[in-house]
Amino acid sequence: MLDKTMVFSLGGDKDEEIKRALLIVYNALRKKGYNPINQIVGYILSEDPTYITTCDNARNIISKIDRDDLLEALVKSYLKN
Repeated sequence: MLDKTMVFSLGGDKDEEIKRALLIVYNALRKKGYNPINQIVGYILSEDPTYITTCDNARNIISKIDRDDLLEALVKSYLKN
């Protein structure tokens, strides 16, 4: 039996859009006094939008990003460095 691995690929533009969106969300969470990293991780793990503030439309912005795309972009970014 052949090992079949699913291949995911996002274009560079998609990664940049995700990065811009995450920066908006990060800054909105900081602005409201939250720990942005903890809140974003909580959102990613649970997909519960209440981890993200509505300040600066952050909740709406992050909810438009597919969680798989978000995770892929984060892993790629982490491993590039």
